[in-house]
Amino acid sequence: MSALEYSPYAADCPSRQLLDRIGDRWSVLTIGSLVDGPQRYSTLAARVQGVSQKMLAQTLRALERDGLVTRTVFPEIPPRVEYELTERGRSLRTVLAPLEDWATDHMADVQESRDEYDARTPH
Repeated sequence: MSALEYSPYAADCPSRQLLDRIGDRWSVLTIGSLVDGPQRYSTLAARVQGVSQKMLAQTLRALERDGLVTRTVFPEIPPRVEYELTERGRSLRTVLAPLEDWATDHMADVQESRDEYDARTPH
């Protein structure tokens, strides 16, 4: 299929699944955590606060499957495993970084809107 044949607005289109993946908070945060280069699982777990071990493992597997992350096992005892963004993953990071910046730049305004909404809306 060519790019013109994909439409994330179609329920059965695989591009929708990809948008779900790259829009998932754990994927966004994991990709952002890998921007500085290869990381071990424990380092990622510490950087992405709040993610469970199970969810981080699932996220890394899914990102690897989509060709956004590589997993390298070093033949040591105990084995050392590192995760790194692929070229595709780095190109996605260039898209995600402005979204992250937007969220941090506008969070105070968004919180103010939330507070105003909550004050005028019955719970």
